[in-house]
Amino acid sequence: MGHREDLLEGAKKCLVEKGFVRTTARDIVNASGTNLASIGYHYGSKDALMSKAYIALAEEWGDSFVPDVTGEGGSLERFRSVWEGVIGRQEESAPMWAASMEVALSCGRMPELRELLAASEGDGRKGLIAAFTGIPEEDLDERDVRTMGGLYQALITGVMALWMFDPEAAVTAEELTEGMRRAAEMMTKGKGAADPA
Repeated sequence: MGHREDLLEGAKKCLVEKGFVRTTARDIVNASGTNLASIGYHYGSKDALMSKAYIALAEEWGDSFVPDVTGEGGSLERFRSVWEGVIGRQEESAPMWAASMEVALSCGRMPELRELLAASEGDGRKGLIAAFTGIPEEDLDERDVRTMGGLYQALITGVMALWMFDPEAAVTAEELTEGMRRAAEMMTKGKGAADPA
């Protein structure tokens, strides 16, 4: 591997071990076996490198469960299958979600970092739509990304936050699926429909 790849791997390691905020450029250099100047040369800044590391971890996390998804696209079976994969891997993905929350809670103290991560948001939403519906990412339009992608992003962010804060009380894949089924049933029957059970 060259310095660029070594830096990315070092930054990913630091992200998992220390998070966004506590990781310094020196930490990355120590973890990667490179030098300080190489961060600026290859990535422009530590924050840009950490953003790339975060995106790489998110992609690795997404790729790790999508092949195991079962069920027809858009079905409750597929919905449950995706959630089983997400929740089943929540422990290994916790550092990525913790980093995401660090950035979100920074209240504007890291505007460049937020911009870099926001730029990759559309791709993340496309990946989520593809996982839940089976629609290839290249077939999605902007409305799909804003609506379905936004819904899945909100759900996954909330679920992972619940698992980080209180794993004992966090929602399961079965509960999410039943909740989605019941909500969809109520919406199709009209406002205020009674529970059929």
